[in-house]
Amino acid sequence: MIGPVSDDVGKLYPVAKAVLTPLFRAAWRFTIEGMENVPETGPAVLCPNHTSVLDSFFVPALLPRRVTYVGKAEYMDDWKTRRLFPALGMIPIDRTGGDAGERALATAQRILERGELFGIYPEGTRSRDGRLYRGHTGPARLAMRADAPIIPIGLVGARDVMPPDAKFPTLRLPVTIRFGKPVTMDRYRGREEDHLVYRQIIDEVMYEIRELSGQEYVDEYATKKKKPAPETVPAPERTPVAPTNGDRPELVAVPAGANGHDGRHDGNGSSDRADELVASTTRSSADLLSRPVRRTS
Repeated sequence: MIGPVSDDVGKLYPVAKAVLTPLFRAAWRFTIEGMENVPETGPAVLCPNHTSVLDSFFVPALLPRRVTYVGKAEYMDDWKTRRLFPALGMIPIDRTGGDAGERALATAQRILERGELFGIYPEGTRSRDGRLYRGHTGPARLAMRADAPIIPIGLVGARDVMPPDAKFPTLRLPVTIRFGKPVTMDRYRGREEDHLVYRQIIDEVMYEIRELSGQEYVDEYATKKKKPAPETVPAPERTPVAPTNGDRPELVAVPAGANGHDGRHDGNGSSDRADELVASTTRSSADLLSRPVRRTS
């Protein structure tokens, strides 16, 4: 269980930052955009996309301010990371317990109340295939509790540097880090008990991350397992009947309810329902919200 933030957490952060920042800049070609969107003082929740283990190093190393992350407790089982990660500012959290998420939020809230930056991956785990997955509502709950803005971040190129199964990174590749405009909690004060508010906020954050990273959005939660490639569904066959106008056959309308169709077809044989399904799967869940979050510039 996590108690008060230990004094040992982040003890070596200044030293590590002094070493890693010039080392990273020499090893990779970084482009930083939107740094002005990160407040120079005061709390903020940083929400990056997560495609590489190096994400937790790139953002803190290149930001002028200190960033604290919550990381999985499994890092504490490995002698190589047991002391290194906490020294760099990572707070371990056991994600298997029923109240583990609440403990993580309480720890993060204390960090934000000290006026610091806190980083958390809204997807919850690394994307195995490089796509952007549905966000969990934890960051929105945390931002509401601490009355802190959420800064969406899009990392591009980190996965090329070190894919999920790689043992060593590839040097000299370009990496772009884009900081989006803050998503503030002003319009939602007093609505902390409404879970739909948290979903609306995090969907807006994921929409902004998608715009910053250029990733394909998948409206489902990410898992640690590799996902198989989606199967291709064959197009429905057309059934010709006796010609009625010259030698061009007409298409038989499918009865309502047959094979999931409602019987209404256009000239290409596709149904209105199919059009709706295509539209819903090519947009992020944030696009489907009737009242998107309004941000302050």
